[in-house]
Amino acid sequence: MMTNLIYAINNLFEIYFWIILVRCLLSFVPSIDWYKQPFTFIKDSTDIYLNLFRKIIPPVNGLDFSPIVAIIVLQIVQYMVVNGLLLLK
Repeated sequence: MMTNLIYAINNLFEIYFWIILVRCLLSFVPSIDWYKQPFTFIKDSTDIYLNLFRKIIPPVNGLDFSPIVAIIVLQIVQYMVVNGLLLLK
């Protein structure tokens, strides 16, 4: 039972990582209409997290480096949570 929970939590982190990555890649496509689905879901679900880092790291020459830091922090948190749960198991 605990193994399934750890596996599910790890998968949620992985899915969110890929959604953030897709969001970053789609930001280079100028013809994307962010107000149509599925782009609205991607934008809304990632901007909540990314805006935390955008407040700290301003864009440099129009390039937003906050997603890089956000992904690194997400990976660190994933590692800590999953390994912490494995220790409790």
